[in-house]
Amino acid sequence: MNEPNHHDLARFAELDAKPMVPRIAGYLKFMGPGYLQSAMTLGGGSAFAALFSGAAFGYQLLWVAPAAMLLGVVVMSAIAWQTLSTGVDPYDALKKHVHPAFAWAFAWGGLLSSIIWQFAQYALAGAMIALLFDVSPMVGGFLALAWCVAVGLLHGRARLFIRSYEVILTVMVWFIVVAMAVVVFQSGIPEPSQVLSGFIPSIPTDWTGVGIEGDPPPIAGLTLIVSGLAAAVGANMLFVYPYTLRKNGWGRSHRRLARYDLIFGMFIPFTIAVTLMVIASASVFHYGDGGFTGSKIHPAKAAEIFASPDRLGPVIGLWIFGLGILAMALSSITMQMLASGFAGVKLFGFREDSVGHKVFILLPAIGVLGAIFWSDIAPWVAVPTNVICGLFLPASYFGFTLLQRNRVFLAQDTPRNPLATWWISGMLLGTVVLTVFLATEVIKSGPGFVEKIFGLMGFMGFMGADG
Repeated sequence: MNEPNHHDLARFAELDAKPMVPRIAGYLKFMGPGYLQSAMTLGGGSAFAALFSGAAFGYQLLWVAPAAMLLGVVVMSAIAWQTLSTGVDPYDALKKHVHPAFAWAFAWGGLLSSIIWQFAQYALAGAMIALLFDVSPMVGGFLALAWCVAVGLLHGRARLFIRSYEVILTVMVWFIVVAMAVVVFQSGIPEPSQVLSGFIPSIPTDWTGVGIEGDPPPIAGLTLIVSGLAAAVGANMLFVYPYTLRKNGWGRSHRRLARYDLIFGMFIPFTIAVTLMVIASASVFHYGDGGFTGSKIHPAKAAEIFASPDRLGPVIGLWIFGLGILAMALSSITMQMLASGFAGVKLFGFREDSVGHKVFILLPAIGVLGAIFWSDIAPWVAVPTNVICGLFLPASYFGFTLLQRNRVFLAQDTPRNPLATWWISGMLLGTVVLTVFLATEVIKSGPGFVEKIFGLMGFMGFMGADG
């Protein structure tokens, strides 16, 4: 690991001695890895979940986004502490000090989730580009591909390229926040008194769609809550984070900076952006006349509805909201490419910045097919991806929890004060939540997925017999 020079050490020591407000102001210009995590988690999944929960339950689930990201901050702050205290590669630390199975779960979870979820991200990016610029979704997908490949390959050896990458994604993250704020300002807040109560944890009554033609199936509030909490930190986010710390040359003197970076670069932007999106969706679809029928709301469809003259109009509803959603998809794609590249380095021994490393950076580009065939791919992607991430991510969480208490590994840096108890408890809570989500997903969706497989096999057999 690259250690900072003596000037950096003195500067951070001086900042650490200042009161909180000037200390934060001083830290802000050094932040970066946290914004990369915001860029990854603010993607298609966040958009779908926020629009759906706002339409179905109004403001009642506003508490889920901050609670979910708080779990993420707890786990990732522990990973930052371990990585910056020891300078040891997290994959190697898990392999040596816990068990190789935990290291493999850590790396394979990052790789597979980065590739599989690209289909959904490209489908969203292609749809939004098609809506905004009047091209086909396929053309939109390939335009997104060109942008993401160019930006993804910026993350090379040179510090200037790394910083440029972070600046691009930081700008995209705050553009998303501002775009959502403009949408909410324009749409208004029909029930402002209920907004604050939405941040108090509660489980809403299931949405039943009473009076809606077609008798839509009920929507369970608990399902959306568990899904939101489980998505606090994806397997690819967890994997790429410590490597972005190392690529920035951060070391022991940056441990406090890392905590502030997670709060101001990841927790705050994510929470604000998702909260505003839930409020906008609730304003139009739940409290307004948006006509929510119980089906999932595609962000492109939401943009069309927002853009109607009697609602937000084309400038706010289509361009500002639409470009915000597009920025979410593009930022997630580029970060998932970065995660895939680092996973290839660890799993297959490629040297960083080598041809092999770049091949793995580009491997998720296969997801551009999602912009063409998403309606056919979607039923096959959601269930296995949730199961894959569900299998790998709790193992990684538990592995890092064990490392946090491993005195052989951390030595004098092993947390010992009362805060350490809360730290470990938060990590274990995240592990339990993810495990519950996995069990729920397998029980709920597993039989239907197996039925689809056998249905396809029967169809293929019929076609073969007929031929």
